[in-house]
Amino acid sequence: MSKWNGDEGMGLSKYQAFLKTVELGSITRAAEELGYTQSAVSHMIADLEAEWAVSLLVRGRGGVTLSPAGAELLPDIRSVCNAQRELAERVGALHGLTRGTIRIGTITSISVHWLPGIMKSFLEQYPGIRFELLGGVEYAEIEDWIVKGRVDCGFVGLPAGRELETISLRRDRLVAVLPKRHPLAEAESCPMERFAQEPFIRPEDDKDKEVAGIFERAGVRPNVEYAVNDDYAVIAMVASGLGISILPELVLRRTPYEVVVKPLDPPQFRELGLAVRSLRELSPVTARFLPHVQAWLEENGKTAPGP
Repeated sequence: MSKWNGDEGMGLSKYQAFLKTVELGSITRAAEELGYTQSAVSHMIADLEAEWAVSLLVRGRGGVTLSPAGAELLPDIRSVCNAQRELAERVGALHGLTRGTIRIGTITSISVHWLPGIMKSFLEQYPGIRFELLGGVEYAEIEDWIVKGRVDCGFVGLPAGRELETISLRRDRLVAVLPKRHPLAEAESCPMERFAQEPFIRPEDDKDKEVAGIFERAGVRPNVEYAVNDDYAVIAMVASGLGISILPELVLRRTPYEVVVKPLDPPQFRELGLAVRSLRELSPVTARFLPHVQAWLEENGKTAPGP
């Protein structure tokens, strides 16, 4: 049985193959993502297991999961890969930031309405940079990715729930979403009491917490008829007349559904920001990306969502 020797056969490609397999839960999908054959990825992971004399993955019909040993070693393997990536970026920065990768944790509405414009303008300045986007359903999930080093930065609701450093970006107004022929379609706003009187379609993710706080402060108990964890499903259900809801204004930009959007009475907002582990220890790419996001939002203030 071979023993691990840190100087032998420990190519970063094996680490990266292992990390991507864990991330996707599938050797086949990891191979497709990395541009290898399935056999090559299987061999790289098997080589690691042989060199360390441990089983890293539990293989089953539904895919692969971490073994206890794999779970224990995962943070260290991720740290090695992150350190190598940051070193490559620092070398690139010496030549004008010609290459590098930035991994971003994001939510659907920001991925759809902000990131395409932000990425396009950033790539105009730094065409050799590669983006990796990881979509989360809840802010807590994105915060966890940042803490564990799975992403370099992430879009979150403020205040952040963990010991992270954040940059405030934008206040996003929360609005009532009503069917097109609703009695309040011509009104200036929608009173909070209305949600106790009609079927309420509750968004079941982080917005659920934001909306719950609104109702608590208003002293209103909503008449919850449905709980849905997809923003666009909520909008479609409202358009079909199944009830009314509350969503961030950002989600409702360029929606194909025929709904009416009204300010809440009293007005309500959520605060969006970018979070990192430490503003003093950013990779060269991330250090340039954060102010670029702020600048893009300033320049697009009339078209980017806000209060």
